[in-house]
Amino acid sequence: MQLRTLELFCSVAEFRSFSRAAMEFDITQSAVSQAMHQLEESIGARLLDRSRRPLELTAAGEVYLVGVQKLLRGYQRLEDNVRSLGGHVSGRLTIGAIYSIGSTYMPAAREEFRIRQPDVQVRFEYGSSESVAEMVESGEIDFGLVSYPQSTRRLQCIPWLQEPVRVICSSGHRFARTGEIDLKTLDNCELVGFESSLRVRRKIDGFLAQHNVNVDVTMEFDNIDSIIRCVQANSGVTILPEAAVRKECADGSLRVVACKQMRLTRPLGIVVRKNGKLTAAAEEFTSLLLGRSIDSVLAAKTARKPPGVASGSQASIPEASVVQGGSHASEPPKLARASVVA
Repeated sequence: MQLRTLELFCSVAEFRSFSRAAMEFDITQSAVSQAMHQLEESIGARLLDRSRRPLELTAAGEVYLVGVQKLLRGYQRLEDNVRSLGGHVSGRLTIGAIYSIGSTYMPAAREEFRIRQPDVQVRFEYGSSESVAEMVESGEIDFGLVSYPQSTRRLQCIPWLQEPVRVICSSGHRFARTGEIDLKTLDNCELVGFESSLRVRRKIDGFLAQHNVNVDVTMEFDNIDSIIRCVQANSGVTILPEAAVRKECADGSLRVVACKQMRLTRPLGIVVRKNGKLTAAAEEFTSLLLGRSIDSVLAAKTARKPPGVASGSQASIPEASVVQGGSHASEPPKLARASVVA
């Protein structure tokens, strides 16, 4: 059985269509259909339910797809590692990220990486921090970028950034016309916020409670983009990581409100498997983000581990300043900060 047939099966499973897979591989639809019939005959199981439109995977097909994807990823890593022995980095790189990291930091990072490593194909998978961690653990992606990262028995987290969290308002809100506000100004204020089940919401609530500030969260969302749209549409106010609103502050639809007491950060980290070695491409991309080799960062973390802490124990990345490239940083270099109302 050829690897190309397995790749073709994955394409059919992804698009739920013979014709779409045929276009992807630049072959005829008949050739795709024939290849799938031969594949099913060779393994003695029906993988595709052709009676449905769009077609669906059978129970056997679902199981087979998971195994084939894992096999292809392993083979791709093998090829990439062999190529890298000659000093040339190429192949594919799949990165998992939460949506806010993907939209805020990855466009610039991806472009810089493309310039440095033009022969590497970079692909992103997006989801919650939990789903990204699961994809890393299962081997679906090379590494993950998450918020409030935690190391586990199978996963290792590397501190990356500490994002300052700020008071954000629309250009039509009264805060946009004032100077610096006191944190107490938010007392009894209506806010657009995260859903109460999210960790970032619990951190914000805890911070406000410590300062005896009670807010009324009138609308809740599970993602930053929806919060931003709601604040813009309703001339509202919210509390978000500053980096997430750079574009909106640049076009004047949102403002970052100066508030000296708002000393809260959201930690971001890189998640990798403990029992697997990163590909050359993954090492290059993580080193670009960190400003130094990820191996040196992992070695330093191991050397700093206090006595009696087992390697499989769970540990959270501290929420104080996180080292990036050997220095304390709240954002990557070359990314402009949002304007602050003052």
